[in-house]
Amino acid sequence: MNPNSINSMNPTNSTNPTNSVRRIMLIDLDAFFVSVEQVLNPELKGKPVVVGGKPDRRGVVAAASYEARKFGVHSAMPLTTAYRLCPQAIFIEGNFSHYREASEKFMAILSDFSPDLEPVSLDEAYMDVTGFESIYGSIRQMAALIRQRIKQETGLCASVGIASGKVVAKVACELSKPDGLLEVTPGEEASFLAPLPVDQLPGIGKKTERVLKTLGINTIGQLASAPAATLKSRFGIWGELMQRHARGIDDSKVEPPGPAKSISRETTFGEDTRDIPFLEATLRYLSERVGADLRQHGKQARCVQLKLRYVDFTTITRRRTLRQSDSSDQVIFETGLKLLKGALTSDRRPVRLIGIGVSGLVEANRQLDMLDSSAWRWEKLDKAIDRIRDKYGFTAIQTGRTLRLKEIFHSGDDGYSLHTPSLSR
Repeated sequence: MNPNSINSMNPTNSTNPTNSVRRIMLIDLDAFFVSVEQVLNPELKGKPVVVGGKPDRRGVVAAASYEARKFGVHSAMPLTTAYRLCPQAIFIEGNFSHYREASEKFMAILSDFSPDLEPVSLDEAYMDVTGFESIYGSIRQMAALIRQRIKQETGLCASVGIASGKVVAKVACELSKPDGLLEVTPGEEASFLAPLPVDQLPGIGKKTERVLKTLGINTIGQLASAPAATLKSRFGIWGELMQRHARGIDDSKVEPPGPAKSISRETTFGEDTRDIPFLEATLRYLSERVGADLRQHGKQARCVQLKLRYVDFTTITRRRTLRQSDSSDQVIFETGLKLLKGALTSDRRPVRLIGIGVSGLVEANRQLDMLDSSAWRWEKLDKAIDRIRDKYGFTAIQTGRTLRLKEIFHSGDDGYSLHTPSLSR
């Protein structure tokens, strides 16, 4: 669908703010990782670009430009497949610090327009803009101004969907891409959704789509008019919710994100490995990143979890509860190392992915043990290291163990750029 034709569907009348119809806006940055790279390097504009790594290395596509998508390249596709489909594409490893900085600017712009903001990801957020017609003339004019500011201040293009609820706003946003704007008129949600394929309704994946098609349901309109008893018998409560959404009914609130329940880091290796020192060095580096995040948020953790994925894609997790909450790099690493050694002893398969995470987060107000001063010493050391890294970059100070990674990975101010940059933040 052409975004230019979409715009004609927007209503032009304003609503009295004292009697406003609920209006929800979804703003999504187009091809985010790629677009950031194109802002940094304008020579990439108009070319097929893939962010995720080099095609001769293991990994998946984190983002693809629209020029690359024409050849069938899409996110989560193996890089080798992307190269086969589009060998002329420019493959970039990417840098998460650049994407995080762009995301912070994006969210700051949105927060200037409404306090009711719900980030969904780095490049996507819902806003409740009910009643803002009195300020901007119309919600459409408000959206146009938001897109203009994003373009001027970040160089990025944003697509916007507007509707009475989050589900329809999401569908509208997807249909407006790239660089489009679509507002669904209040009361026309069901008719707007009806002709669309059923898999365009948020929450319907491939498995659900296959089951729906066996019931003769191919469009959202058919889902909306299907016998409720049939949907409930096949899907339970989810069947009822799907049908409500298919009818354009969605009263879920736009809510700010709650406090983080866990923090984790992981990376996929370029080659499967049983190199124990290398695995331990990577685990140490990831533990330091997790510890730094914990301290930055003023949190401590009660549980440490190790994640391993083997050569055959079998994935395991092992966790251990700490004696008391902690945010020390050393405690996180030592706990993870014990879990790693146990896993490697019981399974000899090469490792494809390694990750470390913490959960059970609490405020950093732990009572130190007067009989054991080691915790106090580690805490002071971590704070001193954090100050140095904040000033000179994450790899400005390292342990002897992580220095091994210097020979393998490129390092920058934000740390090592691992083979899966989207996961090595």
